[in-house]
Parts: sequence; C-alpha cells; structure tokens
Amino acid sequence: MVIQTELCLSLTPGVANRLARHPLLSDATAVRERIVDLCYDTPDLRLRREQVLVLCRKIGARCLASVSRAVLTDFAAPKCACPAHWEIAREADEPARFDFSPVSERRLRQWLQSLHADLQVTFTTSFTRNAWLLRPHEGVRIELMLDRGWIICLGRRQALCEIGLKLVSGSPKDLFSLASELQTDFSLHPEAIARVERSYRVLADESLPAVKSSPVRIDAGTSATVYFRRIALACLRHLQSNEQGLRQGDDPEFVHQARAAIRRLRSAIRIWRPLLPKDFVSRFDPRWRTLAEQLAEARHWEVFLTATLPTIAADLPEGVASARLANYAQRRSVINREAVRSTLQSDDYSRLLLGFTAAVLALPERDAACLEARARALLDTSAAESGRLAAQLLAGDDSAADRLRAAYKRLRYALEFFAPMFADQSRRDGRVAANGLPELLARLNELARAVHLTEEALPGEPGEAIRDGLERRRKALLAELRAGSST
Repeated sequence: MVIQTELCLSLTPGVANRLARHPLLSDATAVRERIVDLCYDTPDLRLRREQVLVLCRKIGARCLASVSRAVLTDFAAPKCACPAHWEIAREADEPARFDFSPVSERRLRQWLQSLHADLQVTFTTSFTRNAWLLRPHEGVRIELMLDRGWIICLGRRQALCEIGLKLVSGSPKDLFSLASELQTDFSLHPEAIARVERSYRVLADESLPAVKSSPVRIDAGTSATVYFRRIALACLRHLQSNEQGLRQGDDPEFVHQARAAIRRLRSAIRIWRPLLPKDFVSRFDPRWRTLAEQLAEARHWEVFLTATLPTIAADLPEGVASARLANYAQRRSVINREAVRSTLQSDDYSRLLLGFTAAVLALPERDAACLEARARALLDTSAAESGRLAAQLLAGDDSAADRLRAAYKRLRYALEFFAPMFADQSRRDGRVAANGLPELLARLNELARAVHLTEEALPGEPGEAIRDGLERRRKALLAELRAGSST
C-alpha cells in the first residue's frame, strides 16, 4: 500500500492568524524559525527538466544543502517515507560549489558534477515557519508547519501562505483525520502545484497553461486496487492542475480539461464499481457527478459561443434575433464560469479533494486476476455496443448518434485504462481506429445541443429560423456520414 506521509494545504493570511488558537495546537509549543531556501539550477534550467532539486536551506546561522529527485509532485501524488534525497556539503568560501559525493545514484552524481560550473541561484523562498508537534491520539505524532513569506525571482515575487502536515508516527489515516478536523474550522485547500514548480513559474513569469491528462504507469501484476488508485489520483492531478486557471482566467480550455478529468474519474469509478466498496461509490460518485454537470453546462455555452456561432454566422439571418442570441450566449458563459469559480473556491470542494484522496488511499486490496478478466470482458462488451449503435445510426436511426458518441467515449477511456494490461497491440489499435467517426459524432452533438441552447435563448418564433438552419446542418452532416460509410 502507498504510504502518504505529508500533506500541503494553502490558506489565507486571515486564516493563518487564527490557526495558533485552535484547540489542537493549545497544548503544543510553537517553534519559530526564519528560513531562506536558495534553489540552484543552470541558466537553461536543466535540473528543472530532469526534476532534480539542488537546495541550500539557511536556518539562522546554519546552512543545509541537499539533492532531491522527483520534487515537482503535487498534493495527490503520494509522498513516500523514503524519497530520493541526499544531504550534501557546500563549500563556505564558494557558495555555488557542492560536494555531490553522497549522491548514491552514480549517473545522477556524475551529471551534477558535470554541471557544477553552471549552477547558480535560480530563485529564493524566504519565509517564517511556526512548527508544532501535535499528539492528537496515543501513539500519533504529526508535525504541523505554518509557512508565511515570499517566493522571489528576478525582482518578481509571489506570496506564500500554507501549512504542511508531516506524519512522524501513526498511520496515514491519522494524517488525513487531522487535516479533515482542521478543515472543519478553517478554509484549507489541498495545494495543487508543488512549491518548487510555483517558484519556477514565477521565475519564467509563465502564464498558467491548460494541462492535459498524462499516461498512468501500470506494472504487470498490479493489483486491482493499486490500478484504480493510480488512475484516480492521476485524474485528481489532472483536475487540480487546471483549477487555478479556471479560477483566474477565461480560457475555455481550462473548463474542457477539468471536465475531462472528472469524466475520466467517473468512468474509472463505473468500471471498477464491482470491485469497490459500496459506500465509497455512493459517497463520492454523486458529488463528482454534480461537479461534472456544472462544468458541462459551462463548457456547452463556451463551445456554443466560441465555436458554433462563428462557424454558422454566415447562415444566420441578420437582425435583432442574431444579436440577442450572441448576447445571451455571452451572458450565460460569464454566469456559468463564475458559478464554477465559486464552486472551486468553496470549502466543500476542498473537503471533497481531501476526503476522496484519503478514501482512495485506504481502499482494501483486490487481486489483479479478477480485474484482468473483467477488463477483457468490458472491452469486448464496449466494442460490441459501439458497433451495434454505429450500425443503427448508419441504417437511419438518428437518435443513435448521441448514444454512440457516449459509447465511444466509454470505450476510449477503457482502452486508456487497460492498455498496459494487454500485449496484443493490434487488438487495441483495431478498436481505437474509427475512421474519424468520433469526430463526426462530436460535431453532430454540438449542432444538436446548439438547437437546444438556441431554444433557451430565443424560445418560439424569434429563434425558429436559426434552429432550422442548425437542423439543416445536422442533417447534412448525417448524410455525409452515411454516404462515407457506404463507399
């Protein structure tokens, strides 16, 4: 089982001011330290690309240097009890000269030694840390660290205000239980992006990019529980990597990627449902469904405004109706985006992230054999369903289009999840190849939805001509699809 030993939660300065008065901290003595972290890299940021951190931490007169691997992890990526970390020495008269001999990985050690002359301070993190050693229960010790300060790079700076929880003794359940108890009284949000990565973004003055899903590594013989856990946590990483862009920007791609993350997560829950505890599914799936529906509503209006309306503008009758439709779509997009922002800034959402992660990490183990058998059966069933619906659509059943699009999505996600389990590459590739049909189905769905959205914006006669035009486009696309299949 994965051992989660650390959590990072962000909070506002106002909440930080009240933290020390919480009953959990009343019997503990705070240790206050002034800390300055100097992060070293080459001018072209080669260490960042390799996810290696060379850090010099100054605490009063002390100076501690270290090398770490895989430092750019986030909240949902479990932090193990034994990370790749080495304490190293720094020459006092030459601050950028380090003794890398304690690094036990030979290739990493030699690589760092070859870069010695190019290492320089890339950014500085200066903060005050108040630390408490908490004993919430017998045999449980958890260190709580409140850090407040600044990330400083090339004259730019970003405020830092977060708490870290580190399990000293006890179980991961104790760690999450303490975090959940603190969330009851304070607004604490699981931090999506590691401090080091945030610092690099300040350095580069980078705007937040929309982040797509990443492949999940699955080893042969992986148990069903571990398989689901990795996929679920990867979906959380995908979601949280886009939440700041959703809160702060207007790029529709953030909505799209956040929605895709939850859609993949809910697909995984449905696939694994027979192997998951019933209370786990009943507790979390409805909550993810509610958030998915809210994101879907925002996405539908953004697609209508930014993609559908411009492409059909030439066919729209000019006049008051067209202007009213565009204005209504603009207002609905703004309203829906604000609703999503409000949700992502809510305490309920923060608690959902923390509670779901705790529950995923605590899932009971299941054997891998039952999952492989289920995976094969599921892929066969999904492929057969897609083939049946495709035949219905091509035979003239227009209503099968939306069902077929949903079936293809389910099949695609199942293929992504289970691909590492099967060595037969042709078996997988044959199912994925669909001759562009999913793209045509997406366009059909976009037009069908546009008809409904137009009905909402311009009910009755004012929007009739526009809806008729959208229907003509949809029927022409269906005819194109059927004609292509017969050739």
